[in-house]
Amino acid sequence: MSVISQYIFNGLMLGMIYAMVAVGFTLFFGVLDVIKFSHGDTLMVGAFAGLSASTGVMMLDIGSPWIRLLAVVLAAVCVTGLLGAAIAKWLVLPLRKAPALNTLLATLMLGTVMREAVRLFYPDGSNSQPFPSLLPTDAIDIGGFALRADNVILLLSGLAVIAGVHFLITRTRLGMAIRAVAQDGETARLMGINFEAVVLLTFALGSAMAALAGVMNGLYYNEINFNVGLLLGVIGFAAAILGGLGNIYGAIIGGFLFAGLQVLGSATLPALIPNIPSAYKDVFAFAVVIILMAWKPTGLIAEKSSERV
Repeated sequence: MSVISQYIFNGLMLGMIYAMVAVGFTLFFGVLDVIKFSHGDTLMVGAFAGLSASTGVMMLDIGSPWIRLLAVVLAAVCVTGLLGAAIAKWLVLPLRKAPALNTLLATLMLGTVMREAVRLFYPDGSNSQPFPSLLPTDAIDIGGFALRADNVILLLSGLAVIAGVHFLITRTRLGMAIRAVAQDGETARLMGINFEAVVLLTFALGSAMAALAGVMNGLYYNEINFNVGLLLGVIGFAAAILGGLGNIYGAIIGGFLFAGLQVLGSATLPALIPNIPSAYKDVFAFAVVIILMAWKPTGLIAEKSSERV
């Protein structure tokens, strides 16, 4: 039971991270019908911004882990929020009337530029960087399963972020404006909505969520590297497609489903095929996603917006 509990908890943690990344893809597609393939690398930049903030606070002889954690979160959110808005203003919006492949290719290349910039210019950026452990590590033993306080805090924080974004989209004037632009941008303009401001805020919001996912990933694994956004970006995009691109609920379900497939693969593949490493869980998860996409091309929660894929 302790092993099963650990697998379940790992799946919940991974699912939370993937869902936060997938929601960003869904927000971008919802307002502009674009796929921002630099999203994963934006996550990576946020994680490194948080690490730099933690190092800076330590250099000021401030040893409180809570203050360092606050600095990490604020730096990651602010840097990536501004980065996301800048990408929208100077790259995505100018290409709005160009073929969709142009935007996809431009953001893909931008992601490579950000990734290589961190690798080349961040001190020892080509190697994995230890991420500080800033949360309490006390554990409660439940039937042989050690439930750590830091993991519970991360999981609850992820739930709070997703719930907060859901509240913002469904219960605020900004959320109403975002939904109006997603439904019909031209009509939203005629009704007095500042189209560009809504797009910039949406890209800032999605990028900030990616930054928080990157920080959660660093706190959970206690390390980050310049490639961390590459796989997380692909998984987040696959989760968004699997759930139904353009649907926030679908993105969340897709994130947890992909994590469940990974956990299932890591638990069952070594038992079914001797000597196969558990790292093949990604191969298993992607293979199942391909089958599910072939079976239901519009995603698990099909909406009208999904038909634009």
